[in-house]
Formats: sequence, structure tokens, C-alpha cells
Amino acid sequence: MALSKLQRRARIKRRIRKIISGTSTKPRLSVYRSNKEIYAQLIDDVNGVTLASVSSRDKEVKASTKSEAATVVGKSIAEKATKAGIETVAFDRNGYLYHGRVKVLADAAREAGLKF
Repeated sequence: MALSKLQRRARIKRRIRKIISGTSTKPRLSVYRSNKEIYAQLIDDVNGVTLASVSSRDKEVKASTKSEAATVVGKSIAEKATKAGIETVAFDRNGYLYHGRVKVLADAAREAGLKF
């Protein structure tokens, strides 16, 4: 029997999370994408703490398209990371394909100075 979209993503997510883990010096940049919004978090998995988070729902994020919102979120998460003294992260695409809004967010974060 074929897996549903959610089951498939959960399987991929488990496979990725076996490998990727965040520390305080190199946190995990986790991306969550809903139909309408996009969210990014810097997570220290060792201590179980979210170091910084940005979403397209924040008031300072103004964009007309979802891709533009992903670009703004990518830039802001990179700015927050540099303020916190973080320059390298482990990118966690959270089971989504590295394509579309996820790729746009990652590229914007790289341009703003994050290394991954």
C-alpha cells in the first residue's frame, strides 16, 4: 500500500533527524512549511532549547507572495543568528523537498551570512 503524503514526510524526517542534531555552537536550522506560512527555528538539541525563531506571521515580515516571505524569513533568521554569535548551522529541511520555498529560505539565509 502506498504511503500518504504525511506518512512519507514523517519517514523522511526520521531518516534526516537520525543524522542531524544541533548544538549550542552549531544549532539546527529547522524549517516548517504550512500551506500559508513558513517558519524557521535555530534549535540546540543537546539542551533542548530554541535559540531563535522567525515566521512569516511576524509583524515585521511583509511580503506579497509566499516565496518573498520565505526570503524575508531566511534573511531574518540569519540576522538573529549572527546577533547571537552563530555563524554555522545544520540545515534541517524537515522532510520537505529541497525545492521551492524551502530552497528560497536556505539561499536567503546563506546570502545573509549563515554557513551550512
